[in-house]
Amino acid sequence: MYAVISDRGRQFRAEPGAVLDLDLADGQEKGATIELPVLLLADGATVKVGAPYVAGAKAVVEVLDPLIKGEKLRIGKYKRRKHMSLRAKGFRAQYTKVKVVSIG
Repeated sequence: MYAVISDRGRQFRAEPGAVLDLDLADGQEKGATIELPVLLLADGATVKVGAPYVAGAKAVVEVLDPLIKGEKLRIGKYKRRKHMSLRAKGFRAQYTKVKVVSIG
């Protein structure tokens, strides 16, 4: 059984027990539960597609770590003969690590 869930405009494939990195959820604490809407619910041969959400279906996730940082992305500039390629800026996105508890 799996589902496609929606969180802040992004879609994730979720299965019970799966660990996901969602966008940063402010104000969440470790061990808190969040209910997310389900866009698609598949169980073997049956597939339910919502318009936009599947009626009566929700995914319950538990917060494992409220704030983790992704790997650093390097951003560089280049202009010929200007030594601009030596400049670099970094960016680390912030995520919330969650575990899917149940789908139904």
